[in-house]
Amino acid sequence: MIRGKHLIGGEWLGSESSFKSSPAKGKTHEFNIGTPKLIDKAAKKAEEAFSSYGYISRKERSQFLKNISEEIDKRGDEITEIGSQETGLPEIRLEGERARTVGQLRLFAEHIENGDYLDRRHDIALPNRVPLPRPDLHLIQRPIGPVAIFGASNFPLAFSVAGGDTAAALAAGCPVIVKGHSAHPGTSDIVAQAIDDSIKACGIHPGTVSVVQGGSREVGQALVQHPLIKAVGFTGSLTGGKALFDLCSAREEPIPFFGELGSVNPMFLLPKAITNRGSDIASGWVSSLTMGAGQFCTNPGIAIVIDGTDAEKFIKETASLLSKLESQIMLTDGISKAYRDGCERMSSFNAVGQLNNESEINRAALPQLFVTTGETWLTNFELSEEVFGPSGLVVKTKDLNEMIEIAKKLTGQLTCTLHMDKDDQNEAKILLPILERKAGRILANGFPTGVEVCDSMVHGGPFPASTNFGATSVGTMSIRRFLRPVCFQNMPKYMLPSDVK
Repeated sequence: MIRGKHLIGGEWLGSESSFKSSPAKGKTHEFNIGTPKLIDKAAKKAEEAFSSYGYISRKERSQFLKNISEEIDKRGDEITEIGSQETGLPEIRLEGERARTVGQLRLFAEHIENGDYLDRRHDIALPNRVPLPRPDLHLIQRPIGPVAIFGASNFPLAFSVAGGDTAAALAAGCPVIVKGHSAHPGTSDIVAQAIDDSIKACGIHPGTVSVVQGGSREVGQALVQHPLIKAVGFTGSLTGGKALFDLCSAREEPIPFFGELGSVNPMFLLPKAITNRGSDIASGWVSSLTMGAGQFCTNPGIAIVIDGTDAEKFIKETASLLSKLESQIMLTDGISKAYRDGCERMSSFNAVGQLNNESEINRAALPQLFVTTGETWLTNFELSEEVFGPSGLVVKTKDLNEMIEIAKKLTGQLTCTLHMDKDDQNEAKILLPILERKAGRILANGFPTGVEVCDSMVHGGPFPASTNFGATSVGTMSIRRFLRPVCFQNMPKYMLPSDVK
């Protein structure tokens, strides 16, 4: 049952105003609107919880994460039903996303039990060293304190209330305050209930997780500016993320803002690959481009290819495949409108549309394909900006040199892809060092949609793909965002943290 309230320090609290959900199908639900006053209460409860949760054993934190995953699975059917109604996503997608969500909670639980993430180091004392003795030094990673998390619109589970950012912060030992996304408040409500039950079952301090629903920009601003908040995790638009990033930097005590802000994820189609496998690449691109109505931050929005007969054949086959697809429901009315606006922007910069499809009104979207030249792309920065949805742009270059120039002009990306055959290795070896500076993940002969949750994954990149090029928001390394190194010098063994011992 949906409660429609905020989970604050173990209590379900209401507020004076409310809003109604805007589902893609089914009935609406009413939810209390978040306020700065609720944020303040949640932050104080989180700080109170830190003195407890930040110092419990790794085994206890691990069990807490596992228990959350079990409580979410118990509510699987309920989550799928409300999630599908709110977002328009098919049930099978939501079931897969729930599996990913609980899977990463369990992965992080196992990872922290192992203890390698603590990066423990010990330099023994050298009292007789000349000319100066060396003290006994222990280094260990410690949690930073309460963390603010913003739920993402396009992943109601994996990047929301109990998603990757929350799981990483809790694994690190940090209490969390989640600002729920208004696109799926019912889903957030049920997941918050799962967390609340886990807190009670595990005897965790009730201030460890709070969830505030809805609210204006003022609520988000109050959250990132609250003096007790020590870091922020965010997945969303460049505009929204940059505004919050600036607020974090302008605080009296600046704090890290870990924002994942999107990407066009360019693919470079090298000559032999396009000649030998152009049809297969076109088919794979269409599948990746339109997956989930193109609403993935790893959606490969641009294909760069050297002009010629093979390029024209690739464009024709891609357009043919896209034209056979039906419209898909987008997550919100606002995202749908932004998609239509983005397609209009493409058309205004001599990016000639290859399909006659026009996105339908409301939340339905049809795929679009545009084609431009390398020269036009290089002189119009707007063509390098993300169109969030099932829209693709083919950039035809005059030669390899112009393809290299495009690679150099790219801004930061989450991913870059090389489609290459063995005989393309000379060209690929020129491009790879350039792309390595542009993206957090570089693929060969694949498509970037589908981010594996594991130890080696990097989901981040240079700005504007993310605000911190040294971090990832997916995989076990994401825990490091919410830790800081502490050195203990000549500390008696009985005073050292248990994890040091």
